[in-house]
Amino acid sequence: MTGGLISIAHAARPVTVGVVGDLILDRYLSGEAERISPEAPIPVLDVSREETRLGGAGNVVSNLLAAEAAVWIGGVVGRDANGEQLLAALAQAGADVAGVVQDEARPTVEKVRLIARSQQVLRFDREDRAPLGGAVEARLVAAIEEAARRCDVFVVSDYAKGTVTPGVLAAVLRAGPKVLVDPKGTDYARYRGAYAITPNRAEAEAATGLRIDGEAALRRAAARLLEVVGAEVVLITLGADGIYCAERGGRTFQVRSEARRVFDVTGAGDTVIALVARYLAAGVLLQDAVRIANAAAGLVVGRLGAVAIPLSDLYRALRDETNEISHKLLRREDAHGLARDLRAKGLRIVFTNGCFDLLHAGHARYLGQARAQGDVLVVAVNDDDSVRRLKGKGRPLVELDDRVAMLAALEAVDFVVPFHEDTPEELIREVTPHVLVKGEDWKDKGIAGREWVEAHGGTVYLAPLLEGRSTSGLLERIRSARE
Repeated sequence: MTGGLISIAHAARPVTVGVVGDLILDRYLSGEAERISPEAPIPVLDVSREETRLGGAGNVVSNLLAAEAAVWIGGVVGRDANGEQLLAALAQAGADVAGVVQDEARPTVEKVRLIARSQQVLRFDREDRAPLGGAVEARLVAAIEEAARRCDVFVVSDYAKGTVTPGVLAAVLRAGPKVLVDPKGTDYARYRGAYAITPNRAEAEAATGLRIDGEAALRRAAARLLEVVGAEVVLITLGADGIYCAERGGRTFQVRSEARRVFDVTGAGDTVIALVARYLAAGVLLQDAVRIANAAAGLVVGRLGAVAIPLSDLYRALRDETNEISHKLLRREDAHGLARDLRAKGLRIVFTNGCFDLLHAGHARYLGQARAQGDVLVVAVNDDDSVRRLKGKGRPLVELDDRVAMLAALEAVDFVVPFHEDTPEELIREVTPHVLVKGEDWKDKGIAGREWVEAHGGTVYLAPLLEGRSTSGLLERIRSARE
């Protein structure tokens, strides 16, 4: 079945998806806060890094483009610097921005997050949530009507920032042929006529007044939403529990996510509606489209932040959906970005490294102790050439792929990242963990990365070792047994 999904996704014909909704510029300002302002008892953030991302409906666009769909976007930005930046980012990503209207009377919606080392200390928003009206609304409606001729399906991404007015909704619903809505608020009757709605569990509870605590409750909530909206399909996203689908006529099914670490559900809903829309528009059966979208959402919740999943990663997830190794293997080039996002979420990063040749009980206990020092354990493992240089001829006994597989199978380990250098110093600088863990036998040895970690406010933990357990000891016992 999995191989079939890869074939279905790979063979899906090109489509054009229209996205209508609230466009948001997400901005992240990161740095150090090591002093107090003389003007007021508040920390001073020394900004060292600034990043902008497409938020709101823009994240749906990013997911569609990653899935190799053509995208037309309809929305509103201010006639300001943020609006120009957002328009440029959308166009550079490959979206058709002909439907984006500039409004001189309102600012571009912007969310700015201030992050000091590992903590988000403040967020401030620039926005005008008043509903569109007058000439601006009329221009957006006209753009939607013009785009109807070339869009195979429409997605409405409602973030309650004023773009999705009754007039705009009516225009999208007329444009059809299928309209999928990511809803906001509790009045779902305003979406009546949509083909599908995709609330998450909390949104479905708020809209129906029902507590969703099991399959029976899911069935009741979905039935009520189908009645209120008059939709053909209700998809309730359940985070780590997957997606529940109810169709008009009584058919229901649930696609469950494979077990994995869930760090952040941000953007998972955008991924689901984008992928379902993209594959339905290509003629893929609903259940197959939902299963493909669920695989992509499973990658999103494991990566932190609103991210778009490229097709290469999606195919790998479909191929390896029961393989925990693929969920835990961290590419070297992604290490810095992952660590940045973990710190932004306030999670405590623990880092350790080693050859981990002939994994034994001592390793298992050591890694469990390391994981207890924080929220996320990143294990760096020497590649085969590095082990050979460090340990000599005949090592490693176990090749890198198998060592990674064994480490990934341990519950204590969250991510495994191979490295090729003799020491993990460079990788430690990229990750900058809160805690660097080594065995207590390193007490009087030079620990690679120690100065860097401590200079950035982190600590070094020396873990007690399980006596009599070591790879070298095992090898010696094997040699003795053969003599």
